[in-house]
Amino acid sequence: MPQLRGLRTRLVVAFALVAALTAATTGALSFREARTGLLQQSQDTVIAQLRAQANRLAPEVVAPPDEAELRRFAAAMAATDPSGTWRVMATYRNLSATSFTGDRFEELTPALRKAVDTRPATVFQRVNSGDHTALVVGMSVTFAGGVGDSGLQVFLIVAQTKEQAYVDALVTAIERATVPALVLAVLLALLAARGVLRPVRALRGATRSIAEGRLDTRLAVDGSDELADLSHTFNETAAALEASVAELRGMEARARRFAADVSHELRTPLAAMSAVTDVLDEDAARLDPDTATAVRLISEETVKLARLVDDLMEISRFDAGAAALHLDEIDLAESLRRTLAARGWTDLVDTELPPSDALRGRVDPRRLDVVVANLVGNALRHGARPVLVRLAEAGRHAAERRAVIEVLDSGPGIPDTVLPHVFERFYKSDAARTRTEGSGLGLAITAENVRVHGGSVRAANRPEGGAVFTVELPLHNEQSAQGKAGGDAWGRGSRP
Repeated sequence: MPQLRGLRTRLVVAFALVAALTAATTGALSFREARTGLLQQSQDTVIAQLRAQANRLAPEVVAPPDEAELRRFAAAMAATDPSGTWRVMATYRNLSATSFTGDRFEELTPALRKAVDTRPATVFQRVNSGDHTALVVGMSVTFAGGVGDSGLQVFLIVAQTKEQAYVDALVTAIERATVPALVLAVLLALLAARGVLRPVRALRGATRSIAEGRLDTRLAVDGSDELADLSHTFNETAAALEASVAELRGMEARARRFAADVSHELRTPLAAMSAVTDVLDEDAARLDPDTATAVRLISEETVKLARLVDDLMEISRFDAGAAALHLDEIDLAESLRRTLAARGWTDLVDTELPPSDALRGRVDPRRLDVVVANLVGNALRHGARPVLVRLAEAGRHAAERRAVIEVLDSGPGIPDTVLPHVFERFYKSDAARTRTEGSGLGLAITAENVRVHGGSVRAANRPEGGAVFTVELPLHNEQSAQGKAGGDAWGRGSRP
């Protein structure tokens, strides 16, 4: 159906309709003129011949004629036609006779008879007689040596079968000429459509190329018509878009580099600050209450700042395309248990995990640890207990095997307006909450770590209340490992 509405089809149909209308109009006009000329010529010939024969034979008529004389005159008039198609009737007052005995001259109308009675000129009329057209001619004649109207009238009927054959042949010729005209119109339409659509197809291909990221795509500009103007405008637009994107990419690259450089430069002073705060924490019990409170605040903020710097460095590796997978075949259930135990969450989180060595897969252990830690930490901070971590296997075929990790909490859930944004960087659902424990990058880092594994992560609300985060990781990931081969330019340390 879309092809039937395409520009090519519409052009061909338009050309065909114009050609058909032109051929029909031309044919109709040509037919009318030819038919009129043919019938006029035939009519003039018959009338001239009738007059000539009447002038030649009228002097031989004995006045006043009787019926036998009228029959002889009618037969003599009909015999002058070489084709033998004339039918003649001669009348004198109340007497009449025809060239063929029993001919009732049904084609002769009262109107034409009356016209002959009232007009000295020759009158004629075309009438339909059965399956053909007949020419009926009437005229008054003069006796030899007579003056004025003698009362003798001659009527002639000529079947125009030959003329009708000429007209039928003309119609056939016009019909035969119409078909080639339509075929030629369609061919011309196809050629015109090809010429018109060639730059349109080129424009479509160039637009797709631009959409795929090849911003250096340009069109060849030929001619000076509207399509050439369109191609020229496209090239100008593409050039402006390429320049804008290049500028934006440069700004983005500089911003990423700045964040990475700042994060890297902050690590050294933060390490020193962390060492100092560790010492101050040990001596906080011997300090006065106000100083001890200030020391603990500095220590907490230093830890948060260190976590933020680590998260910024981690996200900058993803932006730079330097995040590498170091795959290893591990026991996934045991890996999840170690993640919970390392953070002291074993007693805070319920688990539904398969037995040891029941589910193994090739993943990056460090990145899997970051994914699970971020999701569980998010559930404990923003949800409510009980929090459940569930691990299962999905996929019937070996090539489709994947590990499904679910983290469920019993909190209020995630507002519908927030769900589409939970994995965005620095996004916080509560605009009034200016300070939180997290950096706002945890879920974004989780999504990136899942993505480099070739998996997926999604967030939803449970019907019974609470949120659920679902991670699916393919268990066979050699292609991802090869595609991400290489060292980690920024080290391998990360915090959830």
